[in-house]
Amino acid sequence: MANYGLDMTITRQPLGFCYGDDVTGPMPEIRTLDQIRPSLRNPDCEGPEQVYAIAMDVARLADRPELEKRMLLFGVVTYAAGTLGDEPVRSQGHVHRISQHSGWSPPELYEIWQGKAIIYMQEYVDDDPGRCFAVLAGPGEKVLVPPGWGHATISASPNEPLTFGAWCDREYGFEYEAVRARKGLAWYPLVQGNHIVWQHNGHYRPGRLQMITPRGYPEFGITDAPVYQQFIDDPARFQFISRPDKVAELWNNFHP
Repeated sequence: MANYGLDMTITRQPLGFCYGDDVTGPMPEIRTLDQIRPSLRNPDCEGPEQVYAIAMDVARLADRPELEKRMLLFGVVTYAAGTLGDEPVRSQGHVHRISQHSGWSPPELYEIWQGKAIIYMQEYVDDDPGRCFAVLAGPGEKVLVPPGWGHATISASPNEPLTFGAWCDREYGFEYEAVRARKGLAWYPLVQGNHIVWQHNGHYRPGRLQMITPRGYPEFGITDAPVYQQFIDDPARFQFISRPDKVAELWNNFHP
């Protein structure tokens, strides 16, 4: 796996991370198949016993004061290879809880490190989900989820693990209730062979799903460099993650 600005390696048995000398992070939380069964289409399906590992607040020791001052946090997640019955390995659909310090539901910036991901997102978790996008991204590519959108991260390549990093608000929180009330987001990803196909969720009004590839985000000052390295080079660059109100005009008619 390429170096994405942090000295760390991914482990598979058990699923998790090893940190280098200058990097600190928590013990990874491992989500097992039994823990996530209630969120699956077929709760009795077979799949990897350890589905994914997540470590929130990974950082170089030297960067911690700046991250805390800016209310930023970097998370790293790795998914096992395989499928969950006829579903790809994925996160549960959610919306970010409104942060008290900003009054906004914060955005999130993903960077794929290994494997292929689909970042699925929809404008609203309501009868009308608004615009729905599935962004297919590979190693080094970035995807920005705007404030308040429902979203999920899906492994697009069942035969290989998926690893990604993400810039988040330090006061992060996930809201699942509205998504669970509708039995998921507006589109279900399903595995057919080595491909992902999509099935509409009848708990939402019919609409269309736009399949797209990642774009650059020059209006946010994001470059092609690894996103953690971009923070090292310019700690103010990702202030819009924790203070989306500072760039409010950029979220109007946002296109991923």
